Amino acid sequence: MAIGFGIIGCGMIANFHARAITDVRGAKLTACYDQVPAAADKLAETTGCKAYHNLDALLADPAVQVVTIGTPSGAHMKPAVAAARAGKHVIVEKPLEITLRRCDQIIEECRKTGVVLSTVFPSRFHDSAVEMKRAVEQGRFGRLTLGDAIVKWYRSQAYYDSGAWRGTWELDGGGALMNQAIHSVDLLAWLMGPVVEVRAQAGLLSHERIAVEDVVVATVAFANGAMGVIEATTAAYPGYLKRIEIHGSEGSAVMEEEDVVKWDFAKPARRDAEVRRKMANHQSTGGGAADPKAIGHHGHARQFQDVVNAVKKGTKPLIDGPEGRRSVEIILAIYKAAESGRAVTLPLASDPVLAARKAGKAK
Repeated sequence: MAIGFGIIGCGMIANFHARAITDVRGAKLTACYDQVPAAADKLAETTGCKAYHNLDALLADPAVQVVTIGTPSGAHMKPAVAAARAGKHVIVEKPLEITLRRCDQIIEECRKTGVVLSTVFPSRFHDSAVEMKRAVEQGRFGRLTLGDAIVKWYRSQAYYDSGAWRGTWELDGGGALMNQAIHSVDLLAWLMGPVVEVRAQAGLLSHERIAVEDVVVATVAFANGAMGVIEATTAAYPGYLKRIEIHGSEGSAVMEEEDVVKWDFAKPARRDAEVRRKMANHQSTGGGAADPKAIGHHGHARQFQDVVNAVKKGTKPLIDGPEGRRSVEIILAIYKAAESGRAVTLPLASDPVLAARKAGKAK
């Protein structure tokens, strides 16, 4: 019997969740909920699922075994905790939440109730990312020396004006870094290993009427001794595909969205030519560089399949709660470093309070 999915939060990302669920073996979109009834009704009409206007009613539906949460970032904790207490498995769109305390509450509630928890980072499921991870694990880079995440995207003023929650610390949790570049932060830490120190500068240079940054640059130190740079902006017209660069004493590789554009190693391997061939011209969308809707749903589908497999087998998904928490901690450390002008070490000893920041001041 197919595992029933319910979508909580019927904004833009819900459409991608719905398409992804359709592509998952052994899954079916059963229900949806939004605090704006018309939004739930619209999604239900286009997908054929049942619309709920009350969250508790959806969570009481026995046909729903898994929920995906696509509410604004700072409103993930309440529905996630409620779903876990109702015995539903939980998939949360990035970020897991916008503070470590809230992340920990979600993780703990899912642990106590024994439900599967996964944080959505579909880029990890792209073939190119899997190839880079395999090369790291095989030691093909030699000693890792440098890892960079570069996200030079563009968002118009209209994008920020389209929702009152956008560009706020309270619900967006940050700007270009927390909202857009978090995928690349996750990939970088997944490939390079734990981050132990950051230094940063951030600013609001192009947009109006938002309280968060639209440009941030951070230098990072990894536990293995390697160094790196994270660049993120939504003020780089017209917007370019995000890049991940991994360098070491015996090799280098560069991933541009889903394409591997550089794949060079001191010790060639039999599969190198195949990787270069298969992973080139792999990009099928704009990657969200200029249009948040210009993304594919195939990464979501692969991740949702991983969750369905974990539910059926009683195992952990590839990206669980603690994995989702890690990128939030790195980003909060970068914000703290930009605000203080000093290096910040990880793990963080305390949770920076975002809501107390003054509107219009870049952090």
